[in-house]
Amino acid sequence: MINAQKLEVRAGARLLMEDVTFRIASGDKVGLVGRNGAGKTTLTRILAGEGQPASGQVIRSGEIGYLPQDPRVGDPEVIARDRILSARGLDEVVRRLRQAEVDMGSEDPKVHERGMRRWANADAELHAGGGYAAESEAAQMAAALGIEERILAQPIGTLSGGQRRRVELARILFSGAEIMLLDEPTNHLDADSIIWLRDFLKAHRGGFVVISHDNALLEATVNKVFHLDANRAVIDVYNMGWHNYLTQREDDEKRRKRERMNAENKAKALTDQANKMRAKATKATAAQSMLKRAEKMMAGIESERAADKVARIAFPEPAPCGKTPLMGTELSKSYGSLEVFTAVDLAIDRGSRVVILGLNGAGKTTMLRILAGVDQPDTGEVVPGFGLKMGYYAQEHETLDVNRTVLENMHSAAPELTDTQARSVLGSFLFSGDDAHKPAGVLSGGEKTRLALAILVVSSANVLLLDEPTNNLDPASREEVLHAIRSYTGAIILVTHDEGAVRALDPDRVLLLPDGDEDLWSDEYADLVSLA
Repeated sequence: MINAQKLEVRAGARLLMEDVTFRIASGDKVGLVGRNGAGKTTLTRILAGEGQPASGQVIRSGEIGYLPQDPRVGDPEVIARDRILSARGLDEVVRRLRQAEVDMGSEDPKVHERGMRRWANADAELHAGGGYAAESEAAQMAAALGIEERILAQPIGTLSGGQRRRVELARILFSGAEIMLLDEPTNHLDADSIIWLRDFLKAHRGGFVVISHDNALLEATVNKVFHLDANRAVIDVYNMGWHNYLTQREDDEKRRKRERMNAENKAKALTDQANKMRAKATKATAAQSMLKRAEKMMAGIESERAADKVARIAFPEPAPCGKTPLMGTELSKSYGSLEVFTAVDLAIDRGSRVVILGLNGAGKTTMLRILAGVDQPDTGEVVPGFGLKMGYYAQEHETLDVNRTVLENMHSAAPELTDTQARSVLGSFLFSGDDAHKPAGVLSGGEKTRLALAILVVSSANVLLLDEPTNNLDPASREEVLHAIRSYTGAIILVTHDEGAVRALDPDRVLLLPDGDEDLWSDEYADLVSLA
């Protein structure tokens, strides 16, 4: 159980919420919603014990499982399967079991005997922790989340961001935690995995708090909604499912508007009457009393919910370039003995629009990282054409320096900008005042997305590499990104599970991985987007 008492939460000097009290018990399935930057990720970090409130306290009992937006946790040398099993402490047991099996095969009698003893001890411990059924359960869960057997055998340091995140999600679900805190769990999942996750959360007997912009997931799973109102610095608690919440919230807004209108009319009548009476000395005291009543009447009425601010996003005017600003020849990449893709050729012409499709693990993100110069291919080369200026949006925001401030990240990307110019761009992406001096490492997923997009805006790029650019965005911000994609006149190479982003791109070509086949775009490929 999680008991939050009189929490005050701040991001730097900015107040996110104050005097917030709530309880989450086993069986409470909570959808935590609010606009980007409202404090959803910050709150879940505090609930998980990875952050501290400005005041108040969080009391936890039972096991808490936490899936952050950034999955770069754990020893990179640990095998993915062992990372999942570690949620129940079974990874070390399985490792000892496998080592004992090696010793049992030794021709040295002493080593063989020692292996027999160790195998018996490890086997007994494995059974005590759920036995081989638990190992099978973990494997089935991983498969349902699109984690192939070959990925389970790899060190997590060799996995893509999407693969690491699915491993962490499998670990949390496998843990059997009484309360799970899930920050955007559907990111990087294909359509089948999202359906499986919905069913899992529906059947889950414990509690969870989920941050998600997937309305279908919220509709299917939650029985409570916590709405973070950034304008009022409060959490509105709705003890109901998603559909009823949407109806109730709309009714609440209509009620607030009606009550405020009535109060304004009454207060105006009192104020007008008081102003007439103040001219007479004998009625000055009564007039003053009326004015105080009018002020008190307005103070006691909840204000209407201010419209949520949305970053205004427009990608840059692309710098002049040659006919083919970017080429890749004979590109291949392997991790150890695992071959991701081989001998891929591509040519990106000025203004072309290309979508990369392939199943999870096919190398889509790896291809973008190679084109961006972040990773090197095992064979082949990336050839920049005349005038190439590249802009890279990374799905895990690796292009941001988490140890530098928001403003410093902007200056690193565009050193020619003055402080005033950089702050002006940041302001259009909702980073105002002291926000510019926040370290990028403390930003929420949505805020990191906005900062990464702001950096693209000042890049003058004529080729944009976009890896899941609509992840972590509320609906209004997502529409801004889609509008920016539609109106950009430079070349775009897009990786996404978002069918709306592909429609906005209106691609002329598709690159299919891992085979590297290139084809003209047709609507027949649209069905592959959510599966890719």
